[in-house]
Amino acid sequence: MQVMSVEPGFANVAGRSETRRVGTLLIDNVEPGQWLLVFLDDAREAITPERAAEVNATLDLLAVAIGQGASPAFPNDAGFVLPSEMNLSAVQRMTQSGSLKNLETT
Repeated sequence: MQVMSVEPGFANVAGRSETRRVGTLLIDNVEPGQWLLVFLDDAREAITPERAAEVNATLDLLAVAIGQGASPAFPNDAGFVLPSEMNLSAVQRMTQSGSLKNLETT
């Protein structure tokens, strides 16, 4: 999730169609715009925008696999492949993003 604002010990974050107030005691120097890996309303790790896109793409794949979502990259097939094993254009379609410049095409 991406940090929108910070207060002592907490951050207001947005991502995956929701906003939350999460604990930040495990993360040093939280700043607006930063990406955090969040689990059970606590920030567990600061991550890069590229890693955030991969985590979101993986969560999208999981939603498709359990029948709770649709994948723009695989509209007729819920085949499960980790984003790091996909080509750049498939990951970009899945995340609807053009910001994954560091991935190699396969």
